[in-house]
Amino acid sequence: MRCIFGTPFFICLMTKSPLHFNLVQFDIHWEHPEKNFLKLDRMLSQTDGTVDITILPEMFSTGFTMNATAMAEPMDGRAVQWMKETAQRIQSDLVGSLIISEEGNFFNRLIWVDKDGGIKATYDKKHLFSLAGEEKVYTAGTENVLVNVKDWHCKPMICYDLRFPVWARSGKEVDFMLYVANWPEKRVFAWKQLLIARAIENQCYVIGLNRVGWDGEQNYYNGASIVVDPMGKTIHSLGGQEGVQRGNLDGVALQVVRNDLPFLNDADDFVIK
Repeated sequence: MRCIFGTPFFICLMTKSPLHFNLVQFDIHWEHPEKNFLKLDRMLSQTDGTVDITILPEMFSTGFTMNATAMAEPMDGRAVQWMKETAQRIQSDLVGSLIISEEGNFFNRLIWVDKDGGIKATYDKKHLFSLAGEEKVYTAGTENVLVNVKDWHCKPMICYDLRFPVWARSGKEVDFMLYVANWPEKRVFAWKQLLIARAIENQCYVIGLNRVGWDGEQNYYNGASIVVDPMGKTIHSLGGQEGVQRGNLDGVALQVVRNDLPFLNDADDFVIK
């Protein structure tokens, strides 16, 4: 419980403990998983076991490739095993998306591994990026996912999902949204504005984790990974360099915004078909 003073009265709120995370923004070796695992091992070598979630970009082992036939792995393959081993080693939940093959289909699948090495949740990208022909290669997901970490509720999504506010709309049950991405520099202005918009309209935190560098299709990525608070203010920013940045989400700030400005009470009800 946290009590807030400074008015003729004070209020006590049941609040969440701070949520600590690492954002891992890096230059992905094109279609070379082992090089990416080695790079990430080095980048995460100083993780001290006090972080709740470590976040990796979309298709972090390969880059955003349509070469799924060569790059896809099953859920018991090397990439998922690396995630499990790494989560246990750094004692942090580990989140990122991979190319997964399953029952004859390919998925751009976000995988959430807990610090004990178990798979806590998976989310298959709903909105496939037609400008790159993603829908011709991958199968779209159909399910929204909600993940609990400590006493926080997260809605994870992937890159292009960011452009579709109906899919993101969640109400009070979501405390923060997470987007892992390969979002090119030429559209990075939209990336930042859309992350801010999702935070404001849902009165929640939004984490957007992107990559840097050139991919094999000659697309350039300048990072610009950010964390936005429920009022739309950027509270963490990585710029355009490789690196691991630690941050935290404040449960008091989240509850104060929703108590003082209860806009979600007036939101429209709808069902996604």
